[in-house]
Amino acid sequence: MDWNEKYIAVDWGTTNRRAWLVDPGGNVSARFADNLGLMAVPPGGFEAAAADIRQQLGPWPMLLAGMVGSDQGWQQAPYVACPASAKMLADNIVWIDDNRSGIVPGVCQTSGHPDVMRGEEVQAIGAVNGSLVSPDAYICHPGTHAKWIRLERGQIAGFTTMMTGELFNLLRTGSILSPQMQSEAVDGDPFRAGLDAAFSGASLSSALFTVRAQYLLSNRPGDGASYASGLLIGSDVRAGLAQASPGEEIALIGRADLTRLYALAIESAGHGYRLIDGDRAFLAGIAAIVPYLEKERIS
Repeated sequence: MDWNEKYIAVDWGTTNRRAWLVDPGGNVSARFADNLGLMAVPPGGFEAAAADIRQQLGPWPMLLAGMVGSDQGWQQAPYVACPASAKMLADNIVWIDDNRSGIVPGVCQTSGHPDVMRGEEVQAIGAVNGSLVSPDAYICHPGTHAKWIRLERGQIAGFTTMMTGELFNLLRTGSILSPQMQSEAVDGDPFRAGLDAAFSGASLSSALFTVRAQYLLSNRPGDGASYASGLLIGSDVRAGLAQASPGEEIALIGRADLTRLYALAIESAGHGYRLIDGDRAFLAGIAAIVPYLEKERIS
């Protein structure tokens, strides 16, 4: 496949997928998104789902990243170890679909604190490749499993995962706090009270139970979702910033609603932040990988 021509970049996660057609100048000439995440693809259905992408965007070579490369995805793409660069990702792509489609590997951390990521590595590398952050940046990527990623000389040197989003969802749907957590988490006094409690060093498990106690003692529902969100995000940010240099600017990559709440927490802790568009970072990450594929094809 000739990567000097157009190619398709696909961010295929658990619940949705997004795809872009990129021309030789690096410009997006077409795109689409849907809810066909890997959990919605029937057994044996990935080839048909990939064919649907090409039906919409054309018969071009395709690079895919995210959970599509997990053990529940199209085909597992093994992790590469830190420090991880664009070249390492390119060298370890798993080729399928008659070599017309390549799945970008995830990244793992095997020394010290074991950890894994899949999908965020493309955005982190892309943030550097797109000159959105410095080669030695510190990135916060909010989400179901939030990532704090340390870049050194443009490579992913190490990272930490926080189960913040998943914990919030579990508390909201399957805990004794569920009835008090049915509203949307938003900025306001309850959210900031949760932040204050987290930054003061309050016990997370004890502080969370105050959502229930407050309701029982006042017989008013309050805004338990925002308070719990403040506690969880505050605890996440407090731990993440413990690895930052004093006053270091944090690059935030992710959904606008989540990055907004994390930005408030980071600012409350006395650090600056920079908002990075996740789609732009992803496309820049794929663009950083493609030149290595072309070199392999030529050689």
